[in-house]
Amino acid sequence: MATLDVRPRLIDALSVLRDRVDTARFPLPLRGAARARRNRAELLAQLDDYVIPRLRSPQAPLLAVIGGSTGAGKSTLVNSLVGRRVSEAGVLRPTTRTPVLVCHPDDLHWFAGPRVLPQLARVWVPEQDDGGEGEYAAGGGLDRGDYGVGGHGMAGPAAGGGHGEVGGQGAHMAHGTSADRGPHGGQREPDGGHGLGAYDGVGAGSGVGLGRDAGPGAVGAGAETGMLTVRIETDPALPSGLALLDAPDIDSLVARNRELAAELICAADVWVLVTTAARYADAVPWHLLRTAKEYDVTLVTVLDRVPHQIATDISGRYAELLQRAGLGHVPRFTIPELPESAGGGSGLLPATAVAALRGWLERHAQDPVARAAAAERTAAGVIASLRSRLPALAGAAAAQHAAALRLAGRVEEAYERAAVRVRQEVAAGEVLSGDARAHWRDHGLDGRSDELLDALTDGLTSLLTCAVDEADERAAEAWRRDPAAAEVSLTAAVGASGAGGRLGVIVRRWRRCLEELAEEETREARAGQAGERAGSVEPEESAALLATALLGGRRARTAGENLAELLGAQTALRLCERGGRLLATYLERALDGERERRLAPLDQLTVPLDQQAELIAALSVLQKEKQKETGQEARPEPRQAEERARAMEKEEVSG
Repeated sequence: MATLDVRPRLIDALSVLRDRVDTARFPLPLRGAARARRNRAELLAQLDDYVIPRLRSPQAPLLAVIGGSTGAGKSTLVNSLVGRRVSEAGVLRPTTRTPVLVCHPDDLHWFAGPRVLPQLARVWVPEQDDGGEGEYAAGGGLDRGDYGVGGHGMAGPAAGGGHGEVGGQGAHMAHGTSADRGPHGGQREPDGGHGLGAYDGVGAGSGVGLGRDAGPGAVGAGAETGMLTVRIETDPALPSGLALLDAPDIDSLVARNRELAAELICAADVWVLVTTAARYADAVPWHLLRTAKEYDVTLVTVLDRVPHQIATDISGRYAELLQRAGLGHVPRFTIPELPESAGGGSGLLPATAVAALRGWLERHAQDPVARAAAAERTAAGVIASLRSRLPALAGAAAAQHAAALRLAGRVEEAYERAAVRVRQEVAAGEVLSGDARAHWRDHGLDGRSDELLDALTDGLTSLLTCAVDEADERAAEAWRRDPAAAEVSLTAAVGASGAGGRLGVIVRRWRRCLEELAEEETREARAGQAGERAGSVEPEESAALLATALLGGRRARTAGENLAELLGAQTALRLCERGGRLLATYLERALDGERERRLAPLDQLTVPLDQQAELIAALSVLQKEKQKETGQEARPEPRQAEERARAMEKEEVSG
């Protein structure tokens, strides 16, 4: 099962699969589309924040994410495991909660850059001896301490500090970038320039400088700018090879906090789920537990704030629920209800209350075999879950594509019927009605050719406009009956001028081309004196007769005869054939243009034609590479790691 001992081809296959998931889109409001969007986001978070970074850096420290509901005692637990107050604890929660990651100073370089959680800007504080009860500065003043300052910001001595003098060691925020390690690398600029700095040369990047008195009450420097951050603390009390991350509440009233909590949990080697004696049966933590089981991750549960008098009863009931859910093997740790649990005082529980959990984490971090097994199991579980998750995404992608095709088909069908109607009415001479017919009658009595052409142009425009309106009504009615079109507007891209104006432009272009064609044929007829009156005929007269013959149908039989008399039978026949092709071209162009405008909202939804096939193909390649790696990695050491991990999971500790 040595998942971490992989070849680059497996990582490449995962990277391709990740890109396919990233390009998948589910914009249409179909049943299951919202779930597909959530699953896509969750899968991307796991691949970006955990699986791919873990496979590329199997020697990286074990990351244990502490997650749970509001008031479960997560921050108090993290503070107690570290031995000092690094995360704000209390009953009242701030509106915006910045996650806190604590690691050994030697492990800082693993988390300072974008290896994990690349979407979060880093805010880190050098090791402190005084516990840091102050506040982050909200701007102002360049840090003149021993550590480099990240870019756009400056550091102040206290919250809201200006450009004052500062001493000591500063903190800075990096936007997920990193630099090569060096001794206190970094570039300084006087009084708040755009310098680029690094703590120990690690994670250099642009950022907002923070004050020296950085304490757990600080709100992330990116809060005011809308930037998401993670605050990084270092403490030698934690063993090297272990990092703790205090995540926001999974049931926070702020939607972005809930999403961030889920993303952080997806980045964990070990999920530490914290619940309480009062809320251990709530739906939210059990959703996480079921997800952990589905992905076969390395999981630990903590039953916190358990009154002494009912500790045995509550612990037994919780164990029974876990057993029923198929999670009876998961290590469970019970922490009694203590005054410190409420977040008062120092916010630290007695060392004995968390000793069992701390020991479990330390063993898994320091024992190479157990550490590898914990990380391998989580990574392998996520990869194995792709066998069911990718087909589900592909199915949702197929449904999206089918719905888009269905909606487009309704528009295509409506405009095909419109095209048939236009051809039939032109052939029947419907254009030669009203004013056009009156001008045609006057034409034989010395009527003006330009007036006849104007009337025919207007009549053809009206015919096209009516056909388009009817097609739009038919397509709109079909879309109203289709749930997939609930959030798509058929006429969103039609434009303010309306179809009539655009169609009029196209018909006038057709008229100009027709006049040029008539002039060309008339000039040739004059040269050859083909007709009886070819020498005296005007091109405009030929154009009017040609337009009447093309648009008048049976009502204008004499137009063709008059044209043959003017230009000669052969020339008139050739002119009518060329004019007919020109008319067909422009009618098709007019209707196609309007149809494409109606389809534009669908095109903007970016439902790729082959996204289903690409997802399945990427999964197939990944499975083949995984099988190759599994076949080549039948070694005794991984089996030993798995057996030891399973033995450790049987622990059940009550504190």
